[in-house]
This record gives sequence, structure tokens and C-alpha cells, in this order.
Amino acid sequence: MIHSTTSRPRPGRHGQRALLATATAGTLTLGVLVGMPTAASGADGVVSAAKAAARDCQAAPAEGKPGTVSRSLTASADGLLRTSLKGSGDWDVAVFDRADGRLVSASAGFGGVELASGFVTRGQQLLVQACRQPGGSTKAELMTNVQAIAGGPVDTLSVVEVQTSDRGAKQRLQALGLDLTEHGTDTTVEVVLHGKADAKKLEDAGFTYTTEIADLAAKSKKNRAVDEDYAETTPRSALPSGRTEYRRLADYEAEMKALAVQYPDLVKPLTLPNKSIEGREVHGIEITTNAANTADGKPVFLNMGVHHAREWPSAEHAMEWAYDVLTGYGTDPLATQVVEGSRTIVIPVVNVDGFTVSREAGEAGDAASFTTFAYEYKRKNCAISANTPASFRTGTCENNNAGRLRGTDPNRNYGGFWGGPGASATWSSDTYRGDAPFSEPEIQNVRSLVSTRQITNLITNHTYSNLVLRVPGVYATRPPLEEPQYKALGDAMASKNGYTSQPSWALYDTTGSTEDWSFFNTGGFGFTFEIGPDEFHPPFEQGVVNEYLGLGDTAGAGKGGNRASYFEMAKATLDKSFHSTLTGTAPAGWDLDISKTFTSETSPVVQPNGTVGAPIEYTDTLTSSYDSKGGKFTWAVNPSTRPVVAGRYGRDALAPAQPSVVFENPAGVPGINRDDPRVGASESFKFTIGALPQFDNGTATVSMAWGSAATDWDLFVVNSDDQIVGQSAQGGTNREDALLIDPAAGTYTAYLVNWAGGATNDWTSAGVAFANPLPELRTGIKEAWQLTCTKPNGQVQSTRDVVVDRGETLDLGNACKKAKEQ
Repeated sequence: MIHSTTSRPRPGRHGQRALLATATAGTLTLGVLVGMPTAASGADGVVSAAKAAARDCQAAPAEGKPGTVSRSLTASADGLLRTSLKGSGDWDVAVFDRADGRLVSASAGFGGVELASGFVTRGQQLLVQACRQPGGSTKAELMTNVQAIAGGPVDTLSVVEVQTSDRGAKQRLQALGLDLTEHGTDTTVEVVLHGKADAKKLEDAGFTYTTEIADLAAKSKKNRAVDEDYAETTPRSALPSGRTEYRRLADYEAEMKALAVQYPDLVKPLTLPNKSIEGREVHGIEITTNAANTADGKPVFLNMGVHHAREWPSAEHAMEWAYDVLTGYGTDPLATQVVEGSRTIVIPVVNVDGFTVSREAGEAGDAASFTTFAYEYKRKNCAISANTPASFRTGTCENNNAGRLRGTDPNRNYGGFWGGPGASATWSSDTYRGDAPFSEPEIQNVRSLVSTRQITNLITNHTYSNLVLRVPGVYATRPPLEEPQYKALGDAMASKNGYTSQPSWALYDTTGSTEDWSFFNTGGFGFTFEIGPDEFHPPFEQGVVNEYLGLGDTAGAGKGGNRASYFEMAKATLDKSFHSTLTGTAPAGWDLDISKTFTSETSPVVQPNGTVGAPIEYTDTLTSSYDSKGGKFTWAVNPSTRPVVAGRYGRDALAPAQPSVVFENPAGVPGINRDDPRVGASESFKFTIGALPQFDNGTATVSMAWGSAATDWDLFVVNSDDQIVGQSAQGGTNREDALLIDPAAGTYTAYLVNWAGGATNDWTSAGVAFANPLPELRTGIKEAWQLTCTKPNGQVQSTRDVVVDRGETLDLGNACKKAKEQ
């Protein structure tokens, strides 16, 4: 069992001088150099260990012991220390404080590519330790790179609850480019304000808010003190791992490596194909009996953490789930059933670069004390967008002129709905969608995994809001045909953690999110967990121990917490009604493969200037394999019918759609109105929506347009009971479209509101367009899997098309018969 209660060093303020490292006979002395980072190493940068030793490199200094190479450092100034190690096989690296042996930074991936980042202070005595693990070559290249951290004044970070009375207000708030959290209600959204300029944006836009956390840095400092006390007074927590403090990236890596050693038949190490922007590998583990055989045909539950860097509990919960099923195997009947009957894949940290920046900044103490940009609350990865101005392209992710704003929001970068209004087109926004769908290596990793395995069930963990979210992320798309079963599963999980189960759009529209791609393109059920009620990374006992186990005053207290919720998802993974099943026979050693290739579209792409361009097409290829052991087989797969974005709950039209209505623009321009659209200045138009048998209106789209995105009009639709039933209030665009789905017959009023500065830019067109409902045959696309049977010598024996839907078991008979023999 792996357990750590060691407190970490907390260096103080960092200055504005760079550090120079020079090598002398195995000892490195850090001197001061202004204006540039430098690299240093012992000898020629090559370290050598004649023998290998199985060792937790970051556990403690091991100078002189087999398999280790040590270098001493003296920090004569404050700064950022980056240590890289490159070797074949398996090497790890760690940096310790000489005085007390505490860890400063480490990296412990499954291979020999390591990158450790940490903060050092003037006069700090350090030990750099390279560890050759079994399987590693005798030599590796060790480099140390040190640099100054940009200094300067820091605005106070705060968390505020913004009043958003309706969906239109939420859309206006999103358009401001502020740092929105995932916490909100029907009438509020919580926002992180990074100083007075952000507060002014809110106030100038007419929003009112209340302060939830007045000083986020002070709150973090208080939380760290609570965490230190908890770790010092609690020998072992109630978690499956016994953990008592937040892990760092190297902790996750070392623990996954140790679990693979401890449970060699149950754990397979997983390294995803793409390195991060900074060159880190992304690791996970696969858990099942005979785990090495990834083509075993079992249904797969993928549990992920840390798409968003500052959301530390999301990785902790995923990691504890790995411990849970492993330690419960053979003793707990349900855990045993899960391990034997399904495959669990755990990727604790998807966004390894961003997490390292956030977590190490938190480790250093008050993040605001060493940077102008509060890296502890970084959300994104470390990508430099092609749209980034040249002045913001230099420096490392931990130390650059753009600060925390460098990067792409990974959970806005997936292809599903990408480019729509639920993400930002501006590189500096905290919800920047990226330069293209799937542009980021971290998201390419998840796409590759989901596309090459039958991921029947998926949870991506986030913080915070006490929510279990399901598709769709955009209100206008409406639920999928699977909504009853999808909702029931979400409700079942929420019954254990006490969270609210709801569609993702109920918080606010999001585009480019994980499950909106994975579900609509593969059919595997996906959910987002927003862990905890009110903080990104609260005290460890509260945000991890209590939330995971359902203890304390959490919403899941007495119900089982997220542990029990994950077991609900695991039971659904085992349940054949949630996926499809292929059965049949095949000769031993022969390979069965299924695949299909299809093209999808993003949303119409919102441009940085507010105009809307055409959707972008992207191609997915789904493929997976079954390794026959001979005789009968059972293979869990996702359904042939792909729940594409268009046409849920469709039906055949029974009458034509109603003719369009055009609004005539009256003379003059109404004054600015930022209050209730039904009160004060506006231009309003009444229109009537008809009904069967004369008209069959599946949708009614109320639209308006004007010349320049520099001005702002809003649009509201009110029914005969004076209720707002539709609105569009985006900001930064030159049109608004309010969509009514299956609108009730009656009289409606459209209010065209001058939100900001329309006096010299009157609207140019407005009206209502009607459309029939989409026909039922478009509720999904039934696409055959192509089944290929290949002999052990690589020769293709047969190919055939296979159609199998959710909850269906299809017996293929002899799966390798040639077509003419069937």
C-alpha cells in the first residue's frame, strides 16, 4: 500500500533574478545571472548507474545506494527549477531539500522521459537524484534549467456569485470573457474575478453580484494550514489509499507504477500516445483480470481527472477509485465482479502541464506572492495559440507574460459542438476553445483512447458545483433518444453523492466538451462530475476524504459519496442493456477487429469578431479488437446506431410549416435598456404561431441582425402569459437567434432591445422562420461495424458488416466464415 503524509517545503517569495547553474565535479552551485535561464548538468549531462534498483525515487534521498546518481545544488537566489531526464527504459528523477529531506519536485513516469518543476529559494541546499529502475539502460541525460519568476503587483482574486436571471443573461455573462466556474443555479453563476478590471467588466455590463470568497489567495493559504495540520495529526485517512494530503504529478506516477508491481495480473500501465506541450508523458492504468490482454472483449469504464489544472480533487477521486477496486478484489463481492467482468481505465491527470503549474504554485505557498498571474488558479493547458500576439509567446508556462492565460481550455477542445457559443474564440479567455477541434495533444490522447477501445461508460471529474452532468451541452440540441436511460443512470449516481443530476446545458451552454463528443460519436454513456459545493481545491479532508466516502457535511453524507456513485457507473458498465454485445465462435489465436469511419460537423464556428462561419468537418475512425482464445466469445461493443447531433425525438411532419414572418423596422432607435425587456425602451412585435391541422411547426426561430458587432442588441420572446420563453443575448456578434422547439400555438411578442450603443447602428432585419420537425429516421445514423477476421499469420480470412444496437446481443455464429460460406 502506498501512503504519504510527508509535508512539502513551502518556499517564500521569489525575486526577479535568474539563476545560473555551474557544474564542478558532481556538485552544482547556483549563482545569480540577470535576464536569462541557463542549463546545467554534472559532467557532460550524462549520468550513469551500473546497476538498477526498484526504488520510489521521490520517497527519500538515497545517495550512494545502487541505481541512484546524485548531484548537489545550492540556490543563491529565488527562482524556478526545472529538471529533465531522458533515458531509455525506466528512469525517475527527484529533487530534495538538503536540510530536511523534503521533496521539492519529482517525475516518475513509466518510461525514461521525465520533467520535474519546482520552486527554490535563496540559500536552499538541494539534492538532485536520478534513479535507474529495473529495465532502464545504464545511462541517461540529466539537465537542470533555472530561471527567474516575473514579479510585480498582484490584484486580489475573488469569487463572486453573479445574478443571471435567465439564459440570455448567462449568455451575456459568457461573452464577457471572464473566468466562469462550473458552479451556478438557474439564476446565478459563480465567477473568479482576477482583480479590479474584471469587477469593472461585470459592473459596466450591468451585472450585480455578491462576494463568496473575498480573497482567494488568503483562502488558499488558510486551506494549506488546515491540510498541514490534518496530515500531521492523521496517520492514515479512511480513503482506500490512506492518503492524507493532495498528490503532486509525480505522486500519481509513482503510485500507479507501484500498483502495477503490486498487482501484476490486475494492472497494466498505460502511456497515451501524445506528449504534452512541454514534453511530459500522460499516464494511466488499466484494471481487470489478465489486464495485459487489452483485446479481451470486456466493457470499459474510463474514469478521468484534471482536464482543468486547478481542480485537484478530480484526480484524487479517480486515483482512489483505482485503489478501491484493487484492494476490494477478492474480498468485496461487487469490486470483485467489477474487476473480473469489466475493464477500468484510470487517467488521474489528463492536463499534466497545467496541473504541474497549478499544483507546484500551490506547493510554493501564496501563489500571488511570486507571480502577477496567480498560477495556482490556472485552468488551461500550456499551448501557445496561433492567435497569441508575439509579446505573449515567450517564456515557460510557469513564467510568461500571459501568465495563467496561456493555453487552451481542454474541455472546450473536443469536436462535439466545437466552435459554438459555449466557449471563447479569444486566445486569452479562460474558456478558449483552441485553434481547431482536437488541436491539443491532451485531447488527442483521450480521443485516441476512446476511438480504439470500446469505452462504454465514461466519467470526467471536475470541481465544483455538486453536479452530475449529462449530454447535451447546448440547450438547442435537445435530449437524445436515450434520455430516459441516460437520466436514470445519472440520477442513480446522484442518489449516492447527493449531487444534482441534470443536462449540462442547465448550468450554461458549453461546446467542445468531453461527453458531447464521446457520446454523440461513439454511443458510450459519458458524464461530468462537478465535485464539491464551493471550491476548486478545498482542504483535503473536505474535498477528497469526505466527498469520496460520503462523510462529514457533504451532500453525499451517509449515502456513500462518489465511491458509491462510481460503483453505480461500474454496475452500468457490466449491464448489457447499456451497450451492445457480440457473441460467436472463432479459432484460437485469430484476431477479430471491428471498425467504422465517419465524418461529423462542428457547430457553425463563431469567429473572434462575432461573425459566424461554416461548420468544420472532422473524421473519426473507431476501431477495436478481440483476441480469440478459441471457442465461444462474448464481446462488449458500442451500438451501431450513432446518436448524431441532429434530430433527437424526431417525428414525421403532419402538415407544412408556417410561412415566415418579417418585422418592419419602425423609424427611430429605442434607448438603451438593461433591465426587464418587457419594461422600458424596446421595439416589440406580435406574431402568432399556428397549430395542426393547418401547420406543423417543429421549430420557430426568431431572429434579428444589424451591421456591426461593435454594438449590441438583444432579443427576447414572450408568450401570452407574459413569460419569457426564448432569448438570445450573446454580445460580440451582429445577430441574435432565439430558438423555440415544438412551440405551443398562440400569440407571442418579440422584444428587440438596444443593450449597448445601437443609436448609430439600427437593426437591419428581423422576423420569424418556421420549420417542420425533423423526421424520426434522423434520430440517429445506423452504421454497420465492419468485422474483419485475421489469421495468426496476418492473412485476412473474412470481412462482414455487423449491425447491433444498444441492449442487443447479436450471435455471429462462426465469426470467421467467409461470406460465401455463410
